[in-house]
Amino acid sequence: MAPLPAPEPFELLETIEVMQARKIRFERNRIKLPLGVEGTFGLIRHPGASLAVPITDAGRVVLLRQYRFAVQARLLEFPAGTLEDGEDPLESMQRELGEEAGYSAAVWDSLGPMLPCPGYSDEVIHCFLARQLTPLANPPAGDEDEDLEVLEMTPAELDAALASGEEWLDGKSVTAWFRAKQRLGL
Repeated sequence: MAPLPAPEPFELLETIEVMQARKIRFERNRIKLPLGVEGTFGLIRHPGASLAVPITDAGRVVLLRQYRFAVQARLLEFPAGTLEDGEDPLESMQRELGEEAGYSAAVWDSLGPMLPCPGYSDEVIHCFLARQLTPLANPPAGDEDEDLEVLEMTPAELDAALASGEEWLDGKSVTAWFRAKQRLGL
């Protein structure tokens, strides 16, 4: 998997406004782009995240149906979570897989990083394939604001749900599923 492209930094001329939220920071900056154009741009600073495509030994895909307040709907997603300060992406995902889906995995393969919204955010999501799953007898508690249901689907059922549009799968999960299918030869 190719690494992210080399940065071409912009020149920060002025920070006009900053708003800190729970996991993100919004900045409105006056900048000079590498091509020389100056302007005011909004930017969401994000600490990064990890995501896993968990596959059971029976070949079923573990997903979450999770409520997302921004779109006021329940979406199909793979387990994922925001990186804690200084946390390794794989360690973060191992923790999140237990908290959100109730599994641990013996085999982890990198599916590479992805940029979910590069037009306005610096977030990088590190994607993994998790295999040889073991259900946890006492899964650790997740975040109190997470409203989710754990589901299992066959790869064909997931593909059919995506193709029909009856289920919404967020962009990070679509990308990770595509990469996982390539890795698994599906």
